[in-house]
Amino acid sequence: MGDDSVDEVREELAGLAERLGDLAYEELRRAVAAGEQARPELERRLTRARRAVERAGAILSARDVGVDRD
Repeated sequence: MGDDSVDEVREELAGLAERLGDLAYEELRRAVAAGEQARPELERRLTRARRAVERAGAILSARDVGVDRD
């Protein structure tokens, strides 16, 4: 896989992380509007998924600084 392909995947992951963050925020807004006191489970899962995607992007970026994060 060439550098261009890796860059494309990294960009897709960044976009996906942003989308997951937006969905988590929307879920928090919905919960507040509904008067819920606790953090919604869906928002927690979306946030965990966003963090995992961000980690995947960081792993792909590690080659840029010569660090292997495995």
